[in-house]
Amino acid sequence: MTNQAFEFKYPRVLSIAGSDSGGGAGIQADLKTFSALGCYGMTAITALTAQNTLGVRSIHGVPPQMLLDQIDAVVEDIGTDAVKIGMLHSPEIVHAVAEAIDRHALERVVLDPVMVATSGAVLIDNPAIAALVRELFGRAALVTPNLDEAALLVGRPLDSEQAMEIAARELLAKGARAVLLKGGHLPGDVVSDLLITQGGVPHWMRAPRIHSANTHGTGCTLSSAIASHLALGLSLTEAVEAARVYVRGALEAGAAVCTGAGSGPLNHSHAPQVMRLIPL
Repeated sequence: MTNQAFEFKYPRVLSIAGSDSGGGAGIQADLKTFSALGCYGMTAITALTAQNTLGVRSIHGVPPQMLLDQIDAVVEDIGTDAVKIGMLHSPEIVHAVAEAIDRHALERVVLDPVMVATSGAVLIDNPAIAALVRELFGRAALVTPNLDEAALLVGRPLDSEQAMEIAARELLAKGARAVLLKGGHLPGDVVSDLLITQGGVPHWMRAPRIHSANTHGTGCTLSSAIASHLALGLSLTEAVEAARVYVRGALEAGAAVCTGAGSGPLNHSHAPQVMRLIPL
């Protein structure tokens, strides 16, 4: 390394998630999002998936030690300002991530409890779900389930805003510090998302529904955008609101684009930002 006197660093965001060979979700969507929002992205891959816009064909889990080695390698050298956690397929992988969070004192952790793919494929088993709640809810600054994932977590379907709020409070009672419950799967022309924190009042965010067949990776993109904005210094509420604006723009920009024969991806690069520089 040279003796050059450096003046800046990039806002650094680490994605701990599965790989999507089709490029629309998982770490591929995360890296596109980090870059589009002016952040430097890094990854620790939890699983390889063979998938495309039509569905998931197979999943190959990464050994826990290999996952830990990836996290250690990037955090010990480059460091991180925020973390996004996505697909964790086994209790052993969940435990490894919890261990790494504690050992490296990782902050601004956004947990997207990826359980069901857009195609309907189940990506996690019951023991892993229990481990996720037990070991990661309290370690994350925010948990971001959609309606299907929240239904699995509370054990019943959610069919209204009232049901959403009750479920979100149950997730807080299970140890989450803050919950963003995404209501996009409710019927109607308005999409309602709920942000609620321990001891806080419900913060509803509503917007007209964007009609598009290209929604693959929406949850991954939203959680990555939240982590990016946290790395850029926004508060939790500000980061969530800014991330929703970004995702809505990506949905609109990608709605008329054909990518594959199924549910295509968002347009992550619809409004790219230059890489942000943070003074050392």
